[in-house]
Amino acid sequence: MDYAGVAADRPALDAYLDRLGAVAPGRFQQWSRPARLAFLINAYNAFTVQLILRQESRPASIRDIGSIFRGPWSQRFFTLLGERRTLDEVEHDLIRGNPALMDTRIHFAVNCASVGCPALRPEAYTGDALDRQLDDATRRFLSDRQRNRYRDGTLWVSSIFDWYREDFVADAGSLGAWLAAHADALGVPASARSALRDDKLEIDFLKYDWSLNDEDR
Repeated sequence: MDYAGVAADRPALDAYLDRLGAVAPGRFQQWSRPARLAFLINAYNAFTVQLILRQESRPASIRDIGSIFRGPWSQRFFTLLGERRTLDEVEHDLIRGNPALMDTRIHFAVNCASVGCPALRPEAYTGDALDRQLDDATRRFLSDRQRNRYRDGTLWVSSIFDWYREDFVADAGSLGAWLAAHADALGVPASARSALRDDKLEIDFLKYDWSLNDEDR
């Protein structure tokens, strides 16, 4: 993320965030499901960028923001859909907590300003293109061998799959079954796919890189 570039054009970001904050709940509910989900993903990502830029100096990690009692994701610093919100509320309540909107692919679209996160897209998510965009974000993340890789009979995957295992289990019946459905992107050989699907392949979780996703670092 080019934080320096965004900071240099801060009025444009602030104007965009103001437009997001001005959307009334009633208007939001009139939108299609893809449009609502795209709006929330964009809001999460954009307000995360704002949180980084709000700091007096650029943090080495988003986890350096706040305190042990009120970390970065529990800070109530923006207005969305008529209420003061936290990033946790957007992700866990408005998206994951809403069966009408929840989609496991959001885990490869929301970005927590860290190197271990899925990469930010060079475009906003839109209702019309959302399904294609989420498929692409998922494929790109799973195909990144720094985040997910098969080696010597073990599938090493991002800690995202550990933290949100319940979402993938709810979607496919088990974590192994979900991963097996994406075996091509993960690079799992054909000889290991049935074991993965049947939860008989060893799955381990890679250490998450919480370093700030700043292109200047």
